[in-house]
Amino acid sequence: MPLKDRPTSVLFVCLGNICRSPLVEAVARQRCAEAGLDVVLASCGTGNWHVGKGADARMQQAAAAAGYDLSLHQARQVRADDFLSYDWVLAMDRNNLVALAQLRRSQGSRPELFLPWSGVRSPLEFPDPYFGEAAGFREAVRLAEQGVDGLIARLRGS
Repeated sequence: MPLKDRPTSVLFVCLGNICRSPLVEAVARQRCAEAGLDVVLASCGTGNWHVGKGADARMQQAAAAAGYDLSLHQARQVRADDFLSYDWVLAMDRNNLVALAQLRRSQGSRPELFLPWSGVRSPLEFPDPYFGEAAGFREAVRLAEQGVDGLIARLRGS
């Protein structure tokens, strides 16, 4: 639950923290600022393969084409204390949601699934473009924008 004396905080989580979650963080950072929302935003991965590395070059290119900068991103792995530090911990897919649930202590934020369809509940997830072509990265940008629009509506209580 968000505390009233500080901004709401949101952590986006994917597998390696080089594609989906840094993209959603960048989109949310820009769109929340444009909406005048004071929100603390971050991203991480459930895996440790890319810790310290930048965002995937293909994701950086797709994001830049849409006006989002991922050039300063450095991947990190989720920590158990993240559940105490963030109001919302949002997984990009069910596999990451399961990994987060196993890591979470009994206290703190419960992980939820980040659905990139403007708050519509569905079995669909945010697909990982990592093993695909450039079109998948462009589609990820579109889905991130839709999902962040839904997140902003939730933050505003709509």
